Amino acid sequence: MFTLDISEKRLNRFKEVASRRQTDLTVILENVHDLHNIGAVLRSCDAVGIDEIFIIDTDPRLLGRKLSDNKSSSTGINKWIKIHEFNSILSCITAVSEKYERIIGTVLGEKSKSIHDFDYTSSTAFIFGNEKEGITPELQKHIDYNMIIPQFGFAQSLNISVACAVTLYEVLRQREQKGMYDSKEYSTILNRFRSIDEGKRLNKIKN
Repeated sequence: MFTLDISEKRLNRFKEVASRRQTDLTVILENVHDLHNIGAVLRSCDAVGIDEIFIIDTDPRLLGRKLSDNKSSSTGINKWIKIHEFNSILSCITAVSEKYERIIGTVLGEKSKSIHDFDYTSSTAFIFGNEKEGITPELQKHIDYNMIIPQFGFAQSLNISVACAVTLYEVLRQREQKGMYDSKEYSTILNRFRSIDEGKRLNKIKN
């Protein structure tokens, strides 16, 4: 299947990462403008083992961009995480709902619960919204649970990439305690990593 040799060290790294991927965990970003925020989110997702993310761009100013091709936004991490991009909320939610059991959003409301009050060991998709407006009312209709991050300072909100990182590391803490860092799709993910790596090296040879 693979035609180019790979060093044992690199292959072992691929195996290590593939074995920790959390295929029942994902993040949805809605109308996030700043590429640096998106890049930071991607790095946090990679760090906790998320294998794919979903991006919704319905803001007219964002239509037409292709984040999966933007290497500068994620320092190369976008090669290893699958990025699904949508210009329709309904299309994205339909795709997410086919694979993930519940959607948790960062929305302040009467029924909002602290991030520490959830059990994150089941299949979950997290939504993080625009830097200024947050999650749109249309997307809020599809959220199953609302969560908030406890804060005790003058600031009323955290940067989106910080909020995502704080949330995901609470997820990691819980899942690690339950011994969940053992990927159920190890072989498939490893083969994808190897295919991506080989494609990259073949392009270098051709160029």
